[in-house]
Amino acid sequence: MVEHDAFNTTREAYDAVAPAYARLFRDTLRDSPLDRAMLGAFAEVVRAHGDGRVADLGCGPGHVTAHLDGLGLAACGVDASPAMITSARQAYPDLRFDVGSMAALNIADGVLGGVLSRWSIIHTPPRELPTILKEFHRVLAPGGHLLIGFSATDGPSHPTQVFDHTVAPAYRWSPDHLAAMLRESGLAEVARMVREPQPTDRRQFQEVHLLARKA
Repeated sequence: MVEHDAFNTTREAYDAVAPAYARLFRDTLRDSPLDRAMLGAFAEVVRAHGDGRVADLGCGPGHVTAHLDGLGLAACGVDASPAMITSARQAYPDLRFDVGSMAALNIADGVLGGVLSRWSIIHTPPRELPTILKEFHRVLAPGGHLLIGFSATDGPSHPTQVFDHTVAPAYRWSPDHLAAMLRESGLAEVARMVREPQPTDRRQFQEVHLLARKA
């Protein structure tokens, strides 16, 4: 189980900012062609290997879940924050959104063609991340895909680094280190996209998407 205090701190922090967060991030994909491209590739491989059932874990206000639905996937969203789930349900009433923990998902074994974890692991204490990755593996069907997004550390000599996040304590990850953790959890990397920071970015971190497949 993810550390109780960290989970509660994160949930309460996002509950407090849910309306503002929904307004701020609702249209972010419109201005992010590389993110849309990676999500499009994820949707293609998921559709090619099953019935298109996908869980957006850490879905926030639901805008990315809705994007996946628009790509032809049977997408649902899960988030620890009840306020975020309320916002998602109000904005996208035709989609399913549930309150839940990534460390103990209310999803049966091996039923998903895809799992999306888009910056949802950044508030997880490093020693607790293997539990969450094993849970991702559990709910994926054989041949299912995980797309995981996160901020990268300053170099391979730093497996993890703490950074100052507006909402709650957060961590960056070395892409190679996280890919190795995925392998240990039974998820083999098949692709990665690294986005270099732009001059207008508030934080000058690389942004990384890893696409991994369950054997």
